[in-house]
Amino acid sequence: MPPSSPPHLLLVEDNAGDVRLTKEALKDAEWDVELDIANDGEMALERLRTGPRPDLVLLDLNLPRCDGREVLEIVKVDPELCTIPIIVLTTSNSPQDIEACYARRANCYLVKPLDLDAFGELMRAIRAFWFGVVRLP
Repeated sequence: MPPSSPPHLLLVEDNAGDVRLTKEALKDAEWDVELDIANDGEMALERLRTGPRPDLVLLDLNLPRCDGREVLEIVKVDPELCTIPIIVLTTSNSPQDIEACYARRANCYLVKPLDLDAFGELMRAIRAFWFGVVRLP
């Protein structure tokens, strides 16, 4: 059963162009969400600890002040936050990055498409899986 209100997503991304591309991809996917944006890892941790609890986090890896790997490491050992699903959404296709993220209990690792159509398709797939198939806490 679909949620009665739009899902709340936390996008952790420091690149303004990628934030804009993500917003366009969400629009292209016709996905109505409440989107909160954190521009660095420390801001993401602050939002997770004090803000409204997101249904899903889209986390870039290369962030200032506290990178995505550190965010994963901190969140996934915190009993208050560890059940929030985190999708690593990054341009890195490095096997070392993929392994490091799963070792830190990322729920999913996706390589960010650079093409708007492909990004829209990815957003539709995320919506279908995380909000259509998966049952979230």
